[in-house]
Amino acid sequence: MQSEGQRVSRKRVARLMRGQGLRAKGKRRFVRTTDGGHALPVCPNLLARQFDVAQPNQVWASDLTFLPTREGWLYLAVTLDLHSRAMVG
Repeated sequence: MQSEGQRVSRKRVARLMRGQGLRAKGKRRFVRTTDGGHALPVCPNLLARQFDVAQPNQVWASDLTFLPTREGWLYLAVTLDLHSRAMVG
């Protein structure tokens, strides 16, 4: 709006948006997905960051993540064959 020569301020933009029925998109809340401060047993790291694999179907790696949507959280799990880097599941 300033580049078009109009005078603007935060309150003016808020009033204009309110008049048009528009709302600003708020900040997303930080969601902690890991709790490292527990006494539960942890699986050993068998791979030890050795990602170069000589043959297919010897080593698979997977990961799980959360995706926020308007309908709620979606969970995405991916499994990769580390030799070909192909998605297995």
